[in-house]
Amino acid sequence: MVRRLIYAFFVFVAVVVVGTLGYVFIEGWRVFDGLYMTVITMGGVGYREIHPMGPVGQSWTMLVIVSGVGALGFAVVTVTDFMVEGHFSGLLEGRRMDKRIAGMSVHHVVAGLGRVGSVVADEFEAAGLPFVVIDGDEGALTRAKERGWAWVRGDATEESTLAEAGIERANSLTSTLHTDAANVFVTLTARGLAPHLFIVARATTQSSESKLLRAGADRVITPTEIGGRRMAAMVMRPAVVDFLDVVSHEHGIDLKLEQIALSAGDPWVGRTIGDAHIRSTTGAYVLAIHQADGVDNSNPDPETTMRAGDNLVVLGTEQQLRALADRACADSGVCYPAKH
Repeated sequence: MVRRLIYAFFVFVAVVVVGTLGYVFIEGWRVFDGLYMTVITMGGVGYREIHPMGPVGQSWTMLVIVSGVGALGFAVVTVTDFMVEGHFSGLLEGRRMDKRIAGMSVHHVVAGLGRVGSVVADEFEAAGLPFVVIDGDEGALTRAKERGWAWVRGDATEESTLAEAGIERANSLTSTLHTDAANVFVTLTARGLAPHLFIVARATTQSSESKLLRAGADRVITPTEIGGRRMAAMVMRPAVVDFLDVVSHEHGIDLKLEQIALSAGDPWVGRTIGDAHIRSTTGAYVLAIHQADGVDNSNPDPETTMRAGDNLVVLGTEQQLRALADRACADSGVCYPAKH
């Protein structure tokens, strides 16, 4: 619609310019006289001719009337449609959203607001995390607007669209587009724009997992495979699955499964789990340690030394997790932000 508005403007200006030059070259008038005659002719004002004209000039005037009325009518209709159909308010809304996103940093970007992407966005919202969704479908964007989410209209495979979502300032990207090829392209593009980005990509087939990892994804999720494993586990170990659901997904409960990130200078760096007396002083459990070198230490023993860059996978109530963060970290707001 904006292109149509620009086109209507240039058509109108072109008729005015050509009409003015016609009077200048045909009748030998001054430019201002030609412009004045063109404008009053296009507007149908009906003023008299400012200078006497010959047959050629009169013919030119008739041509200006036909062309001018058409151009003016097209411009008026286009502007009316732009206002009535909400394009003007949409343009203002888009600019306000651009300004909102420009003020965001260390946020999360969700590419694709389909079934999977909508769940991701819901989880981010529930956790109080700042995020931006990208989609080109009007229905998806309408849902985003109704929820008050930050959004970008466009194709996530385009560099300009990712840049508009603030990808260079973002903390993570979750690519949940419908095809593996699109997710590979988004991953490649985002990795080139933001080397620091943590990227989680969706795969529809297992064969695409290696391609997404090579493209730069940090983690690849295959919903069908996860769904199948979950269904099998529900049959074989229903109590375990129910417990994991409680601590991982449900809101408003006491127990939580979270991670505590240790950095250089934190009090627990260099100490063992036993020496920290975690259970007796905080009430929380350390279930695993994702070490800085990428190794996962499940059910670590008391002699395990905690190091900078480790992520402690812990279980406890909000109060217990907060007490653990206060003891483990120099700044608990960094290793366990208040959003939790």
